[in-house]
Amino acid sequence: MLSVLLNKPEELVFRDIEKPVPGKGEVLIKVKRMGICGSDIHAYYGKHPTVYLPVVQGHEFSGTVEALGEGAGGFEIGQAVTARPQYTCGECYHCRSGHENICHNLKVIGCNGSVPGAAQEYIPMRSKLVFGLPEGMDFDDGAMVEPVAVAVAAVKSFSESVEGKNILVLGAGTIGNLTAQAAKGMGAKAVMISDLCDEKLEIAKQCGIDYTVNTSREDIVKAAEEAFGKDGLDGALECVGIEATINDAIRACRKRDEIIVVGVYGKNPAIDMINVQEKELKLIGTLMYLEEDYYDAIRLISEKKIHLNPLKTIHFKLNEMKEAYTYIENNKETSMKVLIDVCE
Repeated sequence: MLSVLLNKPEELVFRDIEKPVPGKGEVLIKVKRMGICGSDIHAYYGKHPTVYLPVVQGHEFSGTVEALGEGAGGFEIGQAVTARPQYTCGECYHCRSGHENICHNLKVIGCNGSVPGAAQEYIPMRSKLVFGLPEGMDFDDGAMVEPVAVAVAAVKSFSESVEGKNILVLGAGTIGNLTAQAAKGMGAKAVMISDLCDEKLEIAKQCGIDYTVNTSREDIVKAAEEAFGKDGLDGALECVGIEATINDAIRACRKRDEIIVVGVYGKNPAIDMINVQEKELKLIGTLMYLEEDYYDAIRLISEKKIHLNPLKTIHFKLNEMKEAYTYIENNKETSMKVLIDVCE
């Protein structure tokens, strides 16, 4: 089978390797669709802080059940599925306390060389990590369950439900867009999203986001006050991972608000800690999702509370992954979700 190895930054090796056999409790998945994530892009250029090369990339994907290992029940051959890409130990403090997403021994497929990702025609997965797709959900949407789950988990990170609240999302890329949509889908009264790119803000409008603000032209504090009124903002989610946007969130939030840190930071930012203290703000990190977040993500997509079509930018084949990364590099401002057609 064809497998694509990211050997070192910007070096993809296309290999013909043996098709895997599912082990005990494993489901062998024929990969149909794979999404390229922002983390994959950082890793491709050697700039992701926790991805170590060489690695077969790909942690958001969908496909069909090809074979079942011993004891892997609950699935049918040919069934459309997706999978949660987290390999956890089940024994550390966090696993035992119900927070396996921050397992001390967490391995994410496609991010750790010992657990290859979906940039190959077949991938074995632990059966408990596999989720059947509802009838009518296509492979594109199935591959996007993972980033939707990221968004769902982020919105759930607030200490209270967002229902009836006014929420600010900073960053209108794929994760920011989905986070804004998840907040709306989970009951937020109104959502504002900010970015520097008019094209991405236009996509956010197409997805039903209430307010958009281009911070190259408008001040985020003034925009939030105009939309929500003085002290009307109930919380923010920072989905970029740069100094400017975390400090925009700190400036915009009212006193005692919570700011959920979703973006992956390539380098440590200088944070306005004076205002964090003076305003008694709470900065809350969010890493990944739990099993329940995957079910919620699938439900929100099925109920049309998450709109994915406006985010789908372009498709490439597996043997065109180099071209896919080149496309993303040349279309940074307008590229949202680039999808890889792995198997026919």
